[in-house]
Amino acid sequence: MADIRSTTRPAQPEGSPAPASRLKPPSRVGDRIFSGLSAGIAIALAVLVLVILIFLIKAALPALSDDDANFFTTRTWSTDSSPLEFGIAAMAWTTVISSIIALVIAVPLAIGIALFITQMAPRRLAGPVAFVIDLLAAVPSIIFGLWGGIVLGSSGVIVWIREVLIDLLGWIPIFKATPSWTDPTGTVFLASVVLAIMILPIITATSRDVMAQTPRDQIEAAQALGATRWEVIRTAVLPHSRSGIISGSMLGLGRALGETLAVTLILQQVSQMQLRKAFNPSIFTGGDTFASKIARDFSEAINDPGALGALVASALSLFIITFIVNAAARAIAGRGVRR
Repeated sequence: MADIRSTTRPAQPEGSPAPASRLKPPSRVGDRIFSGLSAGIAIALAVLVLVILIFLIKAALPALSDDDANFFTTRTWSTDSSPLEFGIAAMAWTTVISSIIALVIAVPLAIGIALFITQMAPRRLAGPVAFVIDLLAAVPSIIFGLWGGIVLGSSGVIVWIREVLIDLLGWIPIFKATPSWTDPTGTVFLASVVLAIMILPIITATSRDVMAQTPRDQIEAAQALGATRWEVIRTAVLPHSRSGIISGSMLGLGRALGETLAVTLILQQVSQMQLRKAFNPSIFTGGDTFASKIARDFSEAINDPGALGALVASALSLFIITFIVNAAARAIAGRGVRR
């Protein structure tokens, strides 16, 4: 006779939970709604960027087709005559060199501040210092522009730094003194210093976050081997934070490239007669960036299709440059995550 006990199941005790197979699967409605909304917002943003790009191309093509000069190599900007004659060479140089100098000034300061907050400062001091640095990001651009043009430009520190750079590096074209421009205010160098202060919170915040996520076991392993504090930073913290620092720097560069109001208030324009002469790469002269040129001339060009199209063409150039910079930052950050 077959063993009945082997084919029967014990009775389910009263009050015990039901088997897992009989449990109702949890509802995923909230997850599906959130996922759909997130995907919809992401797609809408991508479509918005594409629409802006299409608008810029469509509005810039008529002016570019009527341009009688090379758009990429011409330094002059003459849109009040026919045919049009304009180019972005001078604006591109001023935009790029001011942003790079701002990056050179801001990145070492940002890394030093982030290291101090995360690795050296006591907790009671690290919080206030981080708060003050983050507070700089809340200061409006117009405040930076007014302060830079009125206070910083005429300060003895900027004048002294300008003279030192001219004396030591005047043989390099970008640091060469311009006899016709002796005023320290309104220069590309002053705009670069203000831009460095403006992008400092972005780079500092990004660097601080990635440094704070350094695995504790790596730091303790370096300390156990007898490493000094600087050796711990050099061998454990900085290698782990490299991609984050680079991506934060690229984001700061994108902010510097597109800054408008502060640069417009600081930079003094160079006359078209000077632009037609030999190219002057010195940072101790004035100029126009893409953003400042658009801000200055937009009100006058709004009723002139040719002038407005020229400004839109310069805006298209700035759009492409900033898009490339931010895409590079995203790629670097993604590579750091995969590593």
